[in-house]
Amino acid sequence: MSILVINCGSSSAKYQLFNIKHKRALARGVVERIGGRSARLIHQCDSGLELTKKVRCKDHYAAMRIIVDTLTHERFGVIASKDKIRGIGHRVVHGAEEFNKSTLINARVIRSIERYSELAPLHNPPSLAGIKACSRILSGIPQVAVFDTSFHQTMPPRAFFYGLPFRYYKKYGIRKYGFHGTSHRFVSEEAAKRIKLPPHSLKIITCHLGNGCSMAAVDRGRSVDTTMGFTPLEGLLMGTRSGDLDPAAALYLMEKERAGINRVNDILNKESGLLGVSGISNDMRDILKASRCRNVKVSKRAKLAIEIFIYRIEKYIGAYQVVMGGLDAIVFTGGIGENCPWLVRRIKKDLESTLRKRVRFLVIPTDEELLIARDTYGIITKIWRKNGKS
Repeated sequence: MSILVINCGSSSAKYQLFNIKHKRALARGVVERIGGRSARLIHQCDSGLELTKKVRCKDHYAAMRIIVDTLTHERFGVIASKDKIRGIGHRVVHGAEEFNKSTLINARVIRSIERYSELAPLHNPPSLAGIKACSRILSGIPQVAVFDTSFHQTMPPRAFFYGLPFRYYKKYGIRKYGFHGTSHRFVSEEAAKRIKLPPHSLKIITCHLGNGCSMAAVDRGRSVDTTMGFTPLEGLLMGTRSGDLDPAAALYLMEKERAGINRVNDILNKESGLLGVSGISNDMRDILKASRCRNVKVSKRAKLAIEIFIYRIEKYIGAYQVVMGGLDAIVFTGGIGENCPWLVRRIKKDLESTLRKRVRFLVIPTDEELLIARDTYGIITKIWRKNGKS
């Protein structure tokens, strides 16, 4: 059985087609630079066959048409026809408080995703475009929304409320939502498998470290706190995002730089983090290399960026251990978490005197697409059983 997973960005549409029985991707790829003159398709089959070509792609509907045509292509395709696709799973960033689990998409769900676009203006609209395109091109095939925020909806009020007047929560929904939920859920479940204990018996801290970074306290399979907040800006130092910041610092910047909201937003989201502190790059590989160079001024700032990055991770590990009343494992994932063994060794060494000896340090590659495919399959299977279909 084939499940198609779609992840639409503002100018891209990533996809994977899974054989869900064998939990294997038959094909994967991306249509990128949607709406531009240099749009292109990058397609890979599990057989090793690859295709890269320029395409005419004015919008997400055109992108979905290209994806379906490629998956069913005589040479580069992996299925005979689009009818072989039995379900479609979409990554949707924001489901607010309404969605605490993956959900079959219908008119009501679409209206909700549209409503929450004001909370995720860069992410929800492209997801909607992908959903609507699939409704036309793959009509009749059930679609499922898998929300980044849903895993964190188990946080207690004491963890997700801000110290603002309560009316702003009621009026605008201002609270901590958390993101990267599919990744945190996937690796926490995989950690339980490696430890060979049920998730409901474990206290796990998951660290998703890439250009965007977040951590979650997963207590007996439930997220009870996470570092990202109302937006993905809060928490850890990231590639270009500042992470935790006194709100008054942003107001001070607006005054001193005579900067408007959009300019300060760009500073905090696109010019800060590892890039802003190091002055070199948002890529940890570049910063690590610079930290060893002979130019003292360059190496000093690079080392500072690394130290801030590590400090915040360790600070949250300490906090989450207290929040959960114990700790069984710390999981590292994401581009940095999976590919920087020196970072894991450093954190393990720093914490060895404060953590129990039996706390496991695990590096687990995340696979959010597989989780989306599994959730999609689970939901459509229930529908078939209800309707007496196989």
